Amino acid sequence: MDKDIIWSKILEKIKSELDSLAYQTWFQDTELYKIENGIAVIIVPYEINKKLIINNYKDLVDKCFKEITGNYYELELILAEEAEMTPSIVETIKNEDDEENTYEISSNLLSKYTFDNFVVGNSNKFAHAAALAVAESPGRIYNPLFIYGNSGLGKTHLMHAIGNYIVAHSNKKVLYITSEQFVNDYVAMQKRDENGTNFNYVDFFKHKYRNVDVLIIDDIQYLGGAIGTQREFFHTFNTLYEGNKQIIISSDSSPNDLTKLEDRLKTRFGWGLAVDIYPPDIELRSAILKRKFDELTSIKYVPDDVIDFMASTISGSIRNLEGAVTRLAAYSTTFNIDITLKSAEEALVDYANKGVVSEKNDIARIQKIVADHFQVTIDDLRSKKRSANLAFPRQVAMYLCRQLTDESFPKIGIEFGGKDHSTVIHSCDKIEKEIKKNKELEKTIEKLSKEIR
Repeated sequence: MDKDIIWSKILEKIKSELDSLAYQTWFQDTELYKIENGIAVIIVPYEINKKLIINNYKDLVDKCFKEITGNYYELELILAEEAEMTPSIVETIKNEDDEENTYEISSNLLSKYTFDNFVVGNSNKFAHAAALAVAESPGRIYNPLFIYGNSGLGKTHLMHAIGNYIVAHSNKKVLYITSEQFVNDYVAMQKRDENGTNFNYVDFFKHKYRNVDVLIIDDIQYLGGAIGTQREFFHTFNTLYEGNKQIIISSDSSPNDLTKLEDRLKTRFGWGLAVDIYPPDIELRSAILKRKFDELTSIKYVPDDVIDFMASTISGSIRNLEGAVTRLAAYSTTFNIDITLKSAEEALVDYANKGVVSEKNDIARIQKIVADHFQVTIDDLRSKKRSANLAFPRQVAMYLCRQLTDESFPKIGIEFGGKDHSTVIHSCDKIEKEIKKNKELEKTIEKLSKEIR
C-alpha cells in the first residue's frame, strides 16, 4: 500500500479519536516519510510535536498502524530538515562528476535596486530607515518587517535593496519571491512522481523556503483565499522565525486590512514592525525626476521649470513619473529637439488629458496643508497618538480627504498610518456634525478647502 494512502487512513482514525484542536495542532501537518526495517519515519513541523506525540499519543498511533497495516512499527519522528535529501524533479543540477544532484536556488534579486539609488523623502523615510536597519542586522531587529502601500511607490525596490545589501555584506542565503511563485511551488508540491509519491517535491519546497537566512515575499495579499497555501506559509514562517531568520513581507494593505488572510498569519505579521509608504509629495517627485533624468545617457540637460511642471502635474505612483520621463526622452530623441517647458507640455499632454492624479487631489498635500494650519507635523497626523491637539487635526484632514478626493475610506485610513476604515468614517461623521453647530469650524474648513483647491 502506498505510504501516502497508509498515512491518510491512519490520520482519519486519529482524527476520529481526538478533538479537532488537538488533531490540528499535533497531527494535521505531519507526513509519513518512509517505512523500512520495522521503523515508521514521520515528519513533523516542530520539535515540540516530537515530544508531545511520543509522550501523549504514541499508543494511539501504534494502534492505528496495527489496524491499517496489520503490523506494529517503531516510531521515529523527524523534522523536514532532518529527512534524507533526495533529488528534486522540480529543480536540480548535477555536479561536475555527475554523481549526485544538489539543489540550486537562485536569490532572484535584481542588482539594479539598491539603497544608493533609492530616493528618500517624507513619504518613505521611515520605511527606508527600517529597511536599512534590517539589512544591517537581519534576524535581530524588526522581524518580520512588513512594508505596505499602494503599487508603484517603491516597496519592491526597498525589498531588493535589503537583499542586495545582505548578500554584499555577509554569506547569508537570501530568497526573494512573489506570492504568486510561492503558490505555484505549493501547487507543484502536490504532484506525484513516477513512484506515486510527492516526497521529491516536498523536499524541494521545504529546502527552498526553509533553508534560507532571509525570506523576502512580495505582494502577500495574493495568498488571500488560498487556504492550503496560507497554511504552508504559516508553517514556513514559524520555522524561519524560530530559527531567528529574517522575514520581509510587502502588501498593498496593512496587516489588519488583509481580510482574506487567516488571523493567525496577520497576528504574526504584527510581531515585528509594519511600515507604510505614501505617495510622494511634490518635493520627492522633483528629486525622483532629477534622478531618473540623470540616469538617461541620451539626455544631457533638463531645465528646472520642466522638472517643476512635471512634479506638479504628475502624481500618484513613481511608475507614473518613470513613464513620463521615458515618454519625454523618447519625444526629444525622435524629433531631435531640446527638452523645454513647451516640448514637455506637448509630449505629456496625454498625461494631463487622462487626468493623472494632480497635486490638488493628493492626500499628502491635504495632510501638509492641515498640518501647517494646526501647527503639527505630517508624521503626527499619521501617528497613533491620540492626544486632543492631534486627534482633531487628524479628523479634519480625514474629512477633507474624503470631501476633496475620490479615495475610499480604507485608502484614506492607510494614508493615515494604517487606520481602520471605521475610524475614518467616524472622523468624517464627527466633523460633518460639528460643522453644522460650530461656525468657526465651518470657516476653517472653507479656508482649508480653498487653499487645497
